Amino acid sequence: MAEPVAPKVAILVPCYNEASTIQKVVEDFRRVLPDAEIYVFDNNSTDGTADVASKVGARVFLSPLQGKGNVVRHMFDVVDADWYIMADGDDTYPASEAPRLLQSAISTAADMVVGIRLDRFTTKSFRRFHKFGNRLISGLISKLFGVKVSDALSGYRVFSRAYVRGVPITSSGFQIETELTLHAITKKFVFLESPIEYGERPEGSHSKLNTYRDGMLIVSTIALLFKDYKPLPFFSVAAAVFVALSLLTGSLPIIEYYQTGLVPHFPRAILAASLALCGLLSLAIGIILDTSNKYFREHYEMHRKVLLSLRKDDRG
Repeated sequence: MAEPVAPKVAILVPCYNEASTIQKVVEDFRRVLPDAEIYVFDNNSTDGTADVASKVGARVFLSPLQGKGNVVRHMFDVVDADWYIMADGDDTYPASEAPRLLQSAISTAADMVVGIRLDRFTTKSFRRFHKFGNRLISGLISKLFGVKVSDALSGYRVFSRAYVRGVPITSSGFQIETELTLHAITKKFVFLESPIEYGERPEGSHSKLNTYRDGMLIVSTIALLFKDYKPLPFFSVAAAVFVALSLLTGSLPIIEYYQTGLVPHFPRAILAASLALCGLLSLAIGIILDTSNKYFREHYEMHRKVLLSLRKDDRG
């Protein structure tokens, strides 16, 4: 019998101005996973990050569309492997954890394993409000989608080939980690969380995340994906708000009509009726989109089955 072929592993490192750390990151991953191919995607760095990565043996791709989401989309499009390990180039994610995370994914057949940072970290690992914001966003996802999520913003992840080939990336910036998590939830991929030790940025390395701007983008991404994948609950809430406002606005005209037989506050009556119609319209939109969403989910599952059968045929 032929010996089983070792899975092809790719290490993906998105970078923007990480010349001070990228050499150590590449060397650390090569030491713990010597058979893996290391890819560095340089996102318009001005400090020579690409040159440093190339000199230490990484395969370097220039990724011109600015934003981490655009870089992740580029990585998923051009790199071919059986398993993918993604980590930032700032040396905050320990390469020593990569073999354990990879083995966890392979042994459990998980499509995504997330290295969660909130158990083991230093006092300087997180910037001000970042830990609180992360817990808030993770809790929001857990409540809305009914799945336990501990660290939605972690950039240390292992992906299966099926996941990388099966999800559309639409985010352009730092909301990409949230989108990756939500795709795993909504598309029924198996994902696990595993604690890692989260380090702090070395001297001279600076975070590119804007606390408030990127935080708002992440929250808006959650809301939009909730609308797309859970349209009935989303529009039902909107309908309930409209109906509540309609009752609140129309209570006075209704009371006056029963008392006097007249409607002296006619504009309020029109507003109340309009709000009630908006509520009914929102509910109808939710029902229609939920039906359409069910059809597309079934279509997506059939597409996945076709891809899986083709993979089996290719491997004999």
